[in-house]
Amino acid sequence: MLEQLLPPPIAAVERYDDEQPVELFPEEEALLGNAVPKRRFEFGTARACAREAMQSLGVAPAPILPGPKREPLWPDGIVGSLTHCLGYRAAALASRTDFQTIGIDAEPHAAAPKGVLEAIAIPAELRRMEGLTADDPKICWDRLLFSAKESTYKAWYPITQRWLGFEDADITLDADGTFHSRILLPDTPVAGFHGRWLVQGDILVTAIAVPTR
Repeated sequence: MLEQLLPPPIAAVERYDDEQPVELFPEEEALLGNAVPKRRFEFGTARACAREAMQSLGVAPAPILPGPKREPLWPDGIVGSLTHCLGYRAAALASRTDFQTIGIDAEPHAAAPKGVLEAIAIPAELRRMEGLTADDPKICWDRLLFSAKESTYKAWYPITQRWLGFEDADITLDADGTFHSRILLPDTPVAGFHGRWLVQGDILVTAIAVPTR
């Protein structure tokens, strides 16, 4: 799915199950502690995807540890993003000389739980949601909006090292598989992001990649 959304030379790796054994670095094992099997599987498989992407970029395997806001910390010179949901794990990495930031998010293609849309959407997004649902009721636009907000934050934080709330981005979803995130903060160093989305089976994925200028 990601290869349809992200341009080369981004290295994108996906898995749809946790059947392949994953050997974690001791530092990663320490993070898991007594985590339940579900958490261990999604954590390990996402990192296996990332290390496969590292290999394709010529980067030696390394532990992927969380930063102060739970963001993944990458080897020097690398930018990237991780995501996982039921039935899907993925990583997208690139050289910092090619891309400034990457943000990816995957979600089940199902209606968001009750109350989620109202919690994450600003009034303008809610108004647009009505038209999108009327035009194509097969797409779970509420869950897609949530995913686009997640990808926006994942792309935003590595550049700014600042928190971005759901209410701080106005996201316009387009039926052609694209979206635009307009940052609403008054002193933002980044005006917004262009992204792409894809629904395939019971999974939806959103992705943002900002080339290095």
